[in-house]
Amino acid sequence: MDQKKGLIAAVVVLSILLIGAVIWGFSQKNQKQEAQSENVELEGTLEELEALRDDLISEVDSLQGEYSLLAETNGELQGDLSEAQETIKAKEAAIRNIKSRNASEINSLRAEIKQLMALKDELQGNIQNLQTENDSLRTAMGVLASDLDASKEEIEQLNNIRRTIEEENDRLTLENFKASAFQVEFEKGNDKVTSKAKKVKTIRTSFDLTDVPEEFQGMRTLYLTITDDKGTPIPATNPIQAKTIVNNQEMDIIAVKAQDVDITENQRLSFVYDLEDKLAPGYYRVAIYTDIGLLGASSMRLRDSGLF
Repeated sequence: MDQKKGLIAAVVVLSILLIGAVIWGFSQKNQKQEAQSENVELEGTLEELEALRDDLISEVDSLQGEYSLLAETNGELQGDLSEAQETIKAKEAAIRNIKSRNASEINSLRAEIKQLMALKDELQGNIQNLQTENDSLRTAMGVLASDLDASKEEIEQLNNIRRTIEEENDRLTLENFKASAFQVEFEKGNDKVTSKAKKVKTIRTSFDLTDVPEEFQGMRTLYLTITDDKGTPIPATNPIQAKTIVNNQEMDIIAVKAQDVDITENQRLSFVYDLEDKLAPGYYRVAIYTDIGLLGASSMRLRDSGLF
């Protein structure tokens, strides 16, 4: 009984061992198959990894070459960049200088233009003033030319009158019966003297008779004559026709006034004549005659009212 139990136990143990061995064998087989399968997979993966490694090595070599080329290019570019930056700085400085110089030149030009404009205005003003002055000078020259012509005419008139007076004085018959201190005044009223033709109202003539010989003393008629530079008597309503003696020859005269005077040895005589018409500007000769000759004469100039 005990042997049977032992045998059964041994069988059981053996069966268990056999089952365990079978199980272990299957397990080992499965593990081996799995290992083989994994090995095949690993070998395929390894080949792929080796191919990938070779590709990576090739790419790394290519990248290293490119990196070296890029590094070299980068160095060149860095140099170019530095050079470009220096060039840019120089250009910027040059631009600033040009802008500064241009601004200064513009301000200088503006100031110069302003000065030129002021000078232009001044010159235009001077030109206008000169033109006005030239016009004034032309007017003055015209006046001077007119005055010169008038002066020439007046000189000629004065010379004519002086010549007439000198000729008559040379022809005086009575050397010891003539007037001295002969004075003629043109008056405008209230005994005020004027030389303006249009204002003359009265002609006053005064003279002295001195050391008159007795034979010429006594009542005599004195004649007042007033003529222009050509010897023409001034207009009068009732001119007086008379005769006198010059160089032993009888001569006709036209007087504006006659006055009977008692001639003495020494006396101061005066003639006053009120004009009937206004006189024109020019030279006039005033003379005093007697029936036996010329006592004296004087010339006077009357000016236009616009002259002083």
